[in-house]
Amino acid sequence: MARLLLLRHAKTERAEAGERDRDRKLTARGRTDAATIGAYMVRHRLLPDLVLTSPAARAEETLAGVAAEFAKSPRVAHEERIYNASPDTLIRLIRETRGAKTLLVVGHNPGLHDVALALVGSGDTETRERLAEKLPTSGLVVIDFAFDDWSRLRVNSGTIERFISPRSIEAAND
Repeated sequence: MARLLLLRHAKTERAEAGERDRDRKLTARGRTDAATIGAYMVRHRLLPDLVLTSPAARAEETLAGVAAEFAKSPRVAHEERIYNASPDTLIRLIRETRGAKTLLVVGHNPGLHDVALALVGSGDTETRERLAEKLPTSGLVVIDFAFDDWSRLRVNSGTIERFISPRSIEAAND
């Protein structure tokens, strides 16, 4: 069984005049949220063998905050194609992956949200409905597949295992 973890970057500062979009950094809340997601991933054993991350500063900073919680750092590949990627591009990129049973992709909306919706074909109805509404910053979607070879990835072939965000973690702890 293969497991895909899709993580939208954490909350980001607004672009300053003349600043490139890809250079935007995380806010203080974004850094806290990334650590919260990382701690959750450790607690629930959602640890990737490989991470594919957008080269945008906000994605790399999110990954750094998440991975700081891990006992062992996973392999990381900075993948240019994730930045502003369409769902088709993301699916092609995931299909090309080798040597990872659990894959984490750190990227951006709308592509990440759209690919999550495209890949999930079954699972808890309420969770699927929440995902259909939006993928918030620091949102993590966990999708399981009944194969081990990423080249077999197809639309609607996944089962949503969970969908969490810092706010849903906070609400569960109240």
